[in-house]
Order: sequence, then structure tokens, then C-alpha cells
Amino acid sequence: MKKAFFLFSIVFSFAFSLFAQSENPNIIFILTDDQRWDALGFSGNEIIQTPEMDRLAGEGIYFKNAFVTTPICAASRASLLTGLYERTHGYTFGPNELQEAYAANSYPNQLKKAGYKTGFFGKFGVRYSGFENLFDQGDSYDRDVQYPDRRGYFYKTINGDSVHLTKYTSYQAQEFIRNSSSDQPFMLSLSFSAPHAHDPAEDQYFWTEDVDHLYEEFKFPKAPLSSKKYFEAQPEYVQKGENRTRWYWRYDTPEKFQHSMKGYYRMISEVDLEIGKIRKTLEEKGLDKNTVIILMGDNGYFQGERQLAGKWLMYDNSIRVPLIIYDPRNPGHRTISDFTLNIDVAPTILEFANGIIPNTWQGISLADYVIGQNPALERKDFIVEHLWKVNIIPASEGLRTKQWKYFRYQDDLAHEELYDLEKDPMETKNLAKNPNFKEILEEMREVFERQAAELEAEKVK
Repeated sequence: MKKAFFLFSIVFSFAFSLFAQSENPNIIFILTDDQRWDALGFSGNEIIQTPEMDRLAGEGIYFKNAFVTTPICAASRASLLTGLYERTHGYTFGPNELQEAYAANSYPNQLKKAGYKTGFFGKFGVRYSGFENLFDQGDSYDRDVQYPDRRGYFYKTINGDSVHLTKYTSYQAQEFIRNSSSDQPFMLSLSFSAPHAHDPAEDQYFWTEDVDHLYEEFKFPKAPLSSKKYFEAQPEYVQKGENRTRWYWRYDTPEKFQHSMKGYYRMISEVDLEIGKIRKTLEEKGLDKNTVIILMGDNGYFQGERQLAGKWLMYDNSIRVPLIIYDPRNPGHRTISDFTLNIDVAPTILEFANGIIPNTWQGISLADYVIGQNPALERKDFIVEHLWKVNIIPASEGLRTKQWKYFRYQDDLAHEELYDLEKDPMETKNLAKNPNFKEILEEMREVFERQAAELEAEKVK
């Protein structure tokens, strides 16, 4: 009788554990740095090799119209953390920290309330002195700018050997998973520095021998809109700004262009390789059937279009990113055309964790896409903004709908741009001064200003 009861207790405990895991899955959020939306095989890119990302997209939910609301790493990451627009949380590059009220309400703190063990490894990218207490286990690091060469990416060590930051972040992730307990679900945030260029270095891009052979014989075609007329159509402050400076660093000669494109693609392929290792570790641990994986880029990227480099501007090159959600508990592929945003990530994570989503968050949970619903279907527009006041990058703001894009520069409100994205997806014909589109221009401006005022009003007082 005692033996039977003992066996029953073991079976019941095992079944309860499986039930608890089913109710509260593990969650991994993977963020890449500067990966634009089409730097992914599943997007239709026939050059880049990203089999692991493609597998996640092919077996999960692929969002082909995913955007960041602010095309710069610092503000975008603050929006990912807080579920808020930059205009509300107020954080971007500079000496100021993310306000405590926003950090206290961020997704890692909400996950702790939901009973999760939290971890973070890689580029945090947000100035916040309370980082050590934000996650149960965390390590924040990025490229080391004191080294103007490959050491900027090769300064972390594993067992005494220097390794690329991509491998280091992957190693930490695998160790975190191996040391996880079945008694508590985990939420792991991984923030790869790749494929961000190492700005102080002449060569810009650095990778390991694992991907050195990739794209070696391939000649990348010229970037679209790379003729001088598209550059000369820009306002003078854009022509003289950081987007142009970095174009000289990476793309101003055919040799630089080929090197930069190969380097950028190799670094993404290397992240892809490490994702495969992380998924294998999940399988070895028996967690692969109960771990949701979300992958996103922190902002878009110019690759020589308009003779520009970097991000920061309001064109789609700069704001459109890859986004994938894979939930093994609800297998099946969907390609979604609804607008989805970086501010949606925090509520999505929290819904998967069965937590309570703060009513102050401005994003929409995307979790129910995995069960056939379309929670962002009604989103018809969103604000885009880059509010950092710095001489080398003009602050800008605007509104995007399915058909229209409107934006302006904060210090030059007389210069406005309006594009019909259905007829002009490359954003080459500015209609702002065309009298035939005056009503549309005024409507887009009015909607933007109204929504911007609403976001301002939601700041913590």
C-alpha cells in the first residue's frame, strides 16, 4: 500500500510539473543589433544564410510588417523594456538614466511578480544604475570602444580563451539553461551586439572563422537608390549628418561596400549558428517543447541607400525589422501582415507568462497570434520618432499608415515629407508640396500631433 502510494505521489508530482510548465512556459527573447527586416532568408533574401531563424519563422509566426517606433538602439531598447513610446518614457542617448518609475514597471520586474526566474546577457543599451537588481541573473556588456580594432568584439573569455561576443552571449545562455530548475519557469533575454559595426575600427565588421567562408565569392549588387540624386534630395542637415559620415566609413568605395556587406551578413549568420546551439541545449535539457522563442531586431539599417548608412531617420530602411514568435505548444506557421511594434514585446512576454499586463503599457500583446487570432489587426497607424537632440543627427518624428508616411524634422518644421507607400514603397516622391495632396498632408499632420500629445500626457509626473 505504501509502495503504491509512493509511486502515485511520484506520478502526480511529475504530472503536476508538466501541467505547471504548460501553463507557464519558459521564454527566450533574442534581440539583434542593427538587423534590418530583409536580412533574413525567410523574408525572401536569397543571399543571406539564416537557417535557424528561418526555421523559427517557418514553424512559428512571422511578422512581415514589424517596426520599431524609434530607430536607435537606446530608445528602442527602452521601449522594448517598458512597453512605451520614447515620447512617454523619455529615454535616449545622453547622460540621463531611465526613470525609476518606468524601470520598476518593466517586463523583468513584472515577470518576477509572475514567479519567473529572469536572466539577461549581452547589450542592455539603456543607462540604468539599477540593472544589477533588475534581473535575477544579469551581465551587461557591449563592444569595447577603447579598442579601435577586432579586440572590440574579442575581449571576453571562456576558459581563458578570447571569444567573439556572439559566442560569449550564446555560452552564457546555454549555461543559464543548463542550470535552470524545473521548479520555476525562466525568462531569458539575449541581446547580441552583432551585427552592429565596431564604429572605432577601420574594418568595421568582425566575425569568427566559423563563418569566414560565407559569401566569399559573392558580389553584392549596388544598393537601391544609391545614385547621387537621392542623396541630394535630402535636407542639408541630413547631407552633413552622421548618416553620411558613416556612409564614408562603410560604403563609399566598391571595396568597402563589399567588405561591409559580407561582414554584416556573416555576423548575422554567426548569430544564427549560435541560436542553433541554444535550441540544442533546450532539447538536451528537455525544455524545447515548453520554451517560447521571440526574435527581433532593435532597429533597421541603411546599407548605402540614398548614399547613407546607419539608422535614425524615418524611412522604412531605418524602422522596419524582423520579428518572429515560435511557440512549440501551438505549432503551425502563419505569416502576418498586421502592424507590429517594439512596444508590443513586453506585453507579449507577460501574456505568455500569464502575468498581469500593466494598463499603462502602450503596446499590444501578440501572444494570441499563436492560437489563430489577430490581436493587432485593428492597428491602422503608429508614431515614429527619434527625439535625441544632437547636432550630428536631426531629431525627427512622423506617422505611418498602411498607405501613407508623413514625417518632419523638429528643428525645421517647414520641411515635411509625405509618401504614398502603395505607389511608391521606396519613398522617392515627396508629395508634401504637391497641392493635390494638401488634405492628406494636413490630416496626417493633425493625427500625428494629436497622438503625440496623448503620449506626452502619459508621462510619469
